[in-house]
Parts: sequence; structure tokens; C-alpha cells
Amino acid sequence: MSSHLDYGSGEPAEIGSTRKSGSRSSSGHCPLRPLEWAVLAHIAILVLALTWGFGGGAEWLRPAFGGWASLSALLTLLAVRDRDVRQDGRLKTLWWLLPLAAFNALVLASGLNPSFREMAYGSEVILVPSEVSPLWPSSARPQLALYALWLFDALWLSAFNLALVIRQRRALRGLLLLLVLNTLALAIFGTAQKLSGAKGLFFDAVASPQIAFFASFVYHNHWGTFAVLSLAVCLALIGHYAGRSESRNFFHTPAFGGVIAAFFMAATVPLSTSRSCTVLVVLLLGVTLGGWFVRLIRRRHRFRESVGLPILGGIVAVTLALAGVWFIARDSITIRVAKTREQVDEIRQRGDTGARGELYRNTWQMGRDKPWFGWGMASYPHVFRLYNTRQSIDKLPVFYRDAHSDWLQSLAEHGFIGSALLALTALLPLLHLRRRHFVSPVLL
Repeated sequence: MSSHLDYGSGEPAEIGSTRKSGSRSSSGHCPLRPLEWAVLAHIAILVLALTWGFGGGAEWLRPAFGGWASLSALLTLLAVRDRDVRQDGRLKTLWWLLPLAAFNALVLASGLNPSFREMAYGSEVILVPSEVSPLWPSSARPQLALYALWLFDALWLSAFNLALVIRQRRALRGLLLLLVLNTLALAIFGTAQKLSGAKGLFFDAVASPQIAFFASFVYHNHWGTFAVLSLAVCLALIGHYAGRSESRNFFHTPAFGGVIAAFFMAATVPLSTSRSCTVLVVLLLGVTLGGWFVRLIRRRHRFRESVGLPILGGIVAVTLALAGVWFIARDSITIRVAKTREQVDEIRQRGDTGARGELYRNTWQMGRDKPWFGWGMASYPHVFRLYNTRQSIDKLPVFYRDAHSDWLQSLAEHGFIGSALLALTALLPLLHLRRRHFVSPVLL
């Protein structure tokens, strides 16, 4: 059965669709059904709530986020029972649930084999290691593992419903456009907050647990990651609308507004002082601009037109954009460059990678002791205390909540088998993409 998505431009649905042409609106589009509207509204509200709700970094808000995301299970069940979903052949995507089901089975099995016993010592709870076989799944904190699994499943199913239910690409474009506008609003809000010198979130209304925060996100690297993803979506939308508006002046198309939005989003990443994400932004924009220049040169040569003026205009635009970024984020860039040089000098003097390298080595050792199934979901901050060799200058212990490496932390918590299942929850949908999806993606 071919894809159930039509192109949203008035063409007939692809071969294999069982929907009758009489159900189309006068504009040539199939009207969205209530279930589709429900899925779109559910994911849109979830993303808006997560991003403005401290980027999902507030523990006290996560039960509310999880509760709303859990509605995805009900939407999935409604989709399975929906006649149109069954007739369109979209139930084939249920195969994507297999790695998720296997991962759930692993976490639930580990909860039956606690590797620590909780003992009360006054008002504190002490974890005492228990003798368990490293060849059997175990969990350091079964209750926390179940809580983390609930959040993971709810969020994964929320995204899965888009593939299961939505049948028109124009609907996905509308959702992506909303998400880009949301990121733009956050970028403007964060820029104003940063330039005003606010020491806390929402212009000092809420104290931030991190000094390096941006917009509503409590940590700059979290904002940087979200901004990079949104920037990629924005660039894709620019390419879509620019390709569909060749007969119109570029400055009078939605693509020009997308360029402005992309500039603000890209500028906020160095402004937030996120170095790793700044590198990703440079790579993303470099590849995009390089591809644009190549296509422009080929097209101009095909029509025997000069390439000098368009390329010169592109260079001028890029130069002005870089100047604008420097004007906005000059202080942040200068501080992070100085900090990077300082850290490089320390690495040269010490002969090692310092605290971060020690953290990675200790995390790797934690994973090596239980290589197949790990120590259990959400176990890292509790078990890592047994492996942490880092001490502060005043000889007090240093506590880590995260490994600052998702790969190493996944290995420590889930082992090779659990990490492979986690990877498959993302890889299996990607493996179902066909060549035409890369040539003509969801936006076209």
C-alpha cells in the first residue's frame, strides 16, 4: 500500500488511498477529521506547555506534562479502531511499537529485581547495595524507573500518533509552522530577557537553578538543542515556500519571513552561551547555504545566466547576518571563547581532559560492571555515587545528576541490550522511509 499522505495542493490522493474524491472540500483538500484535529491539538499543546514550562526541566511540572501526554494512549486506541485508518493501511506503523514493547518489558522485569535496599536513617533514605546477578535485569530504584518509563512512553506515543493518524502533509506543515512560530516567540523573549540582564527566569519572576539559562529553559544547552531542531524545520519550510513561489518576488513570500525567523533562532544559540549547539548551528547553516549556492549555480548555468550577481548578493546577506549575530551576542561569544581558551590551556597543563573526562571514565566503568542490562532506568544519580572519584577543592564530594553524555548514561542505565532497544524506537521508523521521502520530504 502506498503512502497515505497527499500533497495538500489539490492533486488526487496517491494510488492506494481508499478515500473517495467526493469527500474533498471545494478547495481540493480532504477536510481533516476530528481524530486528526485531536492528534494535532494534543501534540501542539504538549510542545507549547513543555517549552514554556521551563523546557520540561521543572520536576514539579512533569506529572502534569506526563498526564497530558498520556492522552496519546487513548488517541492510539481510537486510531486502531478507526475504519479510515484501517482502510488506508496505516496500521502497518504498529510494527514500530515492537522495540518500545520490548524496552517496556525490560524495565518492568528489572523492577522485579531491585539492586538496592532502602533503609531509613533519621529523615534520610539510605540505599544499601544488594547482591544481584549482572546477567539479569535489575533496578536501583524501581519506583523511579516506572515513573521515568511512564513519561517516556507517553511522549513517544504522542509523536507516534502523527504517523498513525495524520494523512495530509499540509496538516503536518501547519503543525511545524506553529512550532517554528513558538520557537521564534521564545527566541525574542529570551533575547529581551538576556539583554535586560535578568538573573532569573521570566524576568526574575522565577529563580533559576542554573546560571546559564535562556528564555524559559533552565539550561542553555537544552535551549540550544531545541533551537537547532527548530532551525532545521524552519530551513525546510523556507525551501518549501521558496520553491512554490518562483513566480513571485521572494520578499513577498512566506520564505522571506522564514529567513527572518531563522536569523533570530540562530542568533540566540551563541547568545545563550551554548558552545556545542553553536557549532551545530554553524554546520547546519553552512551545509544549507552550500547546497543553495550549488543549486543556484547549476540553475543559472542551465539558463545561460550570470552567477556573479546572485552569489554576491548571497555573500552580502550572509555577511550582514553574521554582523547582526555579533551585534546581538558579542558579549556572550567573547566570554565563551575566553572560557574555551582557558579550558584548553588547563587540559594542556594537566595532560588530561579534566573533570569532564573523569566523569566519562567513571560512567564508562559503571556501565562495564553491568554491560547487558545496566543498573536500571533513572538509576544514574543514585548508583554513580559508588563510582564517582571526583572531589572539589575543599575535599567535599561532588554529586552528578546526569552524565552529560546521553550515550554513556544510556549504557550505564540500560546496558547494550536496553540501549539497542531505545535506538530501535527511533531507527525502525527511519528504516521505513523510502528514497522519495528524502527527495520529497514531508514538507513537499
